[in-house]
Amino acid sequence: MGDHFQTIVDLDATAADAEPLAGRVLAGLVEEGIVLADPTDCVLGRPLGHPPGPSWSRAVAGKAAQGPCDGLAVHLGRKVFHGCPGGLEAAVCPRCSTTTRLVDDRWAMIDEAWGPFADAIGTWSATGTAQVRCPACARKVPLRDWAWTEDYFAFAHLGFEFWNWPELTPEFRGRVAELLDGHRTQYVRGKI
Repeated sequence: MGDHFQTIVDLDATAADAEPLAGRVLAGLVEEGIVLADPTDCVLGRPLGHPPGPSWSRAVAGKAAQGPCDGLAVHLGRKVFHGCPGGLEAAVCPRCSTTTRLVDDRWAMIDEAWGPFADAIGTWSATGTAQVRCPACARKVPLRDWAWTEDYFAFAHLGFEFWNWPELTPEFRGRVAELLDGHRTQYVRGKI
């Protein structure tokens, strides 16, 4: 069965404004009753997170048969957010709209296609900036500008990761974006 996560990633937050923005969003979610203020051991891979609040259902689609069994992890600092498993099929150049397939028909990585992206991800993780030359238009494109199949990757300084919650609604994700001063957000999902 496994554990699943849904992450709302702020694509516009800088390293400097991530912490104040995170505080604002968390305060809004606590005020709305979506999560509780006091952190507990309720998220995977982090020491503490914020457990579901009494009004958690206002964030999810439909009438969930079961509530969330885990909480919210707030990620601050440079991070590669990614979905899993699967989903990493292709990247789309924002300059020419060409799709670069990263896996073959057997879902094996195509080394010559994936290699430049893998290198750029390592560089971005270390420095916060990286580019990949588009194989179609030959222009260098910032890694953060590429689009990914199923929104597989997001490269950012702030993310709100909900563990084992029913599906978050688009309206709720929009409310989070409003709390982030209308920043662009990306919705990354996965299961481990």
